Amino acid sequence: MKIKYDDKGLVPAIIQDATTKSVLMLGYMNDKAYKKTIETKKVTFFSRSKKRLWTKGEESGNFLNLVDIKNDCDNDSLLIAVNPVGPTCHTGSDTCWKQENKSSYGFFSTLEDIIAERVANKDTAKSYVASLFSKGINKVAQKVGEEAVETVIEAMDDNNELFLYESADLLFHYLMLLQAKGFLLKDIEEELKGRHK
Repeated sequence: MKIKYDDKGLVPAIIQDATTKSVLMLGYMNDKAYKKTIETKKVTFFSRSKKRLWTKGEESGNFLNLVDIKNDCDNDSLLIAVNPVGPTCHTGSDTCWKQENKSSYGFFSTLEDIIAERVANKDTAKSYVASLFSKGINKVAQKVGEEAVETVIEAMDDNNELFLYESADLLFHYLMLLQAKGFLLKDIEEELKGRHK
């Protein structure tokens, strides 16, 4: 791999969780740190404050196990995919930006949070979600079945707009059913990953 180090012999190394894709931290590597990372499969930096090589986790045990290294289009920065052991930041936070390192499914994760919040608030007068949950899991499951049938009917028709509408209804109600059973999308992801092996 061709790497363009700066005039101090360093290159920025962006550390990303290989699974969640969260950016965990930024460090700097010199050629020796890069080579040690490749050799040991544990991310090693050049510490500018300590003026020496520093393997992340050498004191805390919170290692960054190497998965992959890519350089950018100019060869002057690295993107390093890792499997982190424990929190990455020295403060104890998952990331150096004080963010939780968890899988995100974009808006679907936001929707899962909204469903959980509305179930917890139990405002059945203002919330369709709370109202449906208050009727019990059988009603939630029944609604998923109804939406599945409507989606299948629209799939056999030529109206793509109605098909997408019913598909959205199905997915929304399925997210509710998952939570009613105590699960989230991450649990489905793990099940599918297990089958893929």
